[in-house]
Amino acid sequence: MVIPVIPILARDLAALGRVTEGASLESVLRGVTEAIARGVPGCAGGTAELWQDERVLLAASHSELIAVTDRERDLREGPSREARATGRPVVVADIMRDPRWPRYTAAAVRHGIRSVLVLPVQADGADGAVVVVGLYGVRPGVFADHVILTDLLREQVTVALANVWEFDDVLTGAAQMQEAMAGRALIDQAKGIIMQASGCSAEAAFDELRRVSQHHQVKVADLAKLLVTEHQQKNAKK
Repeated sequence: MVIPVIPILARDLAALGRVTEGASLESVLRGVTEAIARGVPGCAGGTAELWQDERVLLAASHSELIAVTDRERDLREGPSREARATGRPVVVADIMRDPRWPRYTAAAVRHGIRSVLVLPVQADGADGAVVVVGLYGVRPGVFADHVILTDLLREQVTVALANVWEFDDVLTGAAQMQEAMAGRALIDQAKGIIMQASGCSAEAAFDELRRVSQHHQVKVADLAKLLVTEHQQKNAKK
């Protein structure tokens, strides 16, 4: 059986790479599972596991697949575990005729699963991170011809996750810059308060801030914020 690359699947996967505000790793993983379930002929549902430093983030198109994936992890056997260990796709044409993981097979059959395709994707943007994408069918032989499909999934999932990590880095950098600018403004206000109280220069006021911050082992920006807050409170009482 040849699996056509349906336009809706390619479109939905490509859309995940166009990261917008509010995007997260969780939303991208969930989007991958939903796109698979909608766009792959014979696929009844999908999972996506992001593994990094032995920690895992799991998304699934259906709650039953979360149960199956958790059971596989507990049993320490199954196609997802093998795909992650070997770095290669794992295809199960008919799980009832596959002898590799008898305990996993029993769990999968209870949930109506007959065929499985699991693809490990090395995630760019994070050292050692791997996304394990799972596709599940209720009929045997659904994923017999999977090369085009796995190539598409590998490419689009890699792009989507790389964009999310890059977007997150940009947001983090912007937040740090905004915080730095806010701290700079507070320091300038604190210097003005010291200059007004003592008649010293701006340079001397900053030296005093730095001396007190070192003595009390607090950041200059935190000390400046405290000084400005106290000054505002005193003025409010007048």
